[in-house]
Amino acid sequence: MRLTGRIVAVTAAAAVIGGGITAWSVTDTGSGARSSPGSSAALVRGSSMPTARPRPSNSPAGPLIEVTGTPQGVKAKGAILADAATGQVLWGRGMNTERPMASVTKVMTALVVLESGNLDQEIRVPKAAFTYVWKYGGESAALRPGDVLTTQELLEALLLPSGADAAYTLANAYGPGLTAFIARLNATAARMGLTHTHFTSPDGLPYPTETSTYSTPSDLLTLGLAAMRYPAFRSIVDQRFYHLPKAKGHHQYWWDNTNELIGYYPGAVGIKTGYTDDAGHCLLFEAVRNGRTLIGVVLDSPATGVAAGAQDAARMLNWGFSLKQPKQASPSART
Repeated sequence: MRLTGRIVAVTAAAAVIGGGITAWSVTDTGSGARSSPGSSAALVRGSSMPTARPRPSNSPAGPLIEVTGTPQGVKAKGAILADAATGQVLWGRGMNTERPMASVTKVMTALVVLESGNLDQEIRVPKAAFTYVWKYGGESAALRPGDVLTTQELLEALLLPSGADAAYTLANAYGPGLTAFIARLNATAARMGLTHTHFTSPDGLPYPTETSTYSTPSDLLTLGLAAMRYPAFRSIVDQRFYHLPKAKGHHQYWWDNTNELIGYYPGAVGIKTGYTDDAGHCLLFEAVRNGRTLIGVVLDSPATGVAAGAQDAARMLNWGFSLKQPKQASPSART
């Protein structure tokens, strides 16, 4: 069965330490996945990759980080790590190689919903949501057909336990309908310049083929930056769990976060896990330490354990946070 599974948090991921100084280069290997043109380039100190997206317009430029090595022990076939404030890419592998992204797809689903607004809108969970999850073997937030939840509550169910039933329910309401919503996902990706990203579902489940829904580390980095600009999104993805008490119109729910970094890796604030047999362990992640915010992606970390993606992410973050930022000259020192 191919599941975007609920994974128990593992403290080992936080103990992984990256290290080693070997080169200032970025490798980009296909490993059998779709590879886009111009997918390999070298990092120059103080510069970002040509394929990196511009930094967010609402983020001030900061001092560039001195890139003096590469993270060691990262097993993911696709990966990227960047400074979230400046957009400077620090390291990557297969950054422009298209791979299935499993439930990281749900970040785009959340973004489209957030752009639509009205998070207090009440939505009834359709019976078809249960049938959909059962048919495709997806992870479930255990939503009860007939329950009425707000969009905000459904986003909790979408992003924390990775509920495909929540994805279906939101798509049905905001498409309206699954086909129309998938069209909105692809239109939003095109508008954002995600030229190597395509959706055939709102959740990343492997249909009609294992690789129908795909993206690249570079594109997902852009997606993550966009999603984390929404306070409502940020407030969800950095929680370890969410409890929705029973109330008129719905049952009680308790949803745990599938992101093994949250609560275990110091400074982790998001974002979203994913797993299928073909996609391997995937993770879009962000962490903050000493005023520096790093954001990254791992795609297809081999299934060496339930926290394989988080362990790769922790290695990358440890290395990234160890890099130095050049000191800015004080006004009195300028001539």
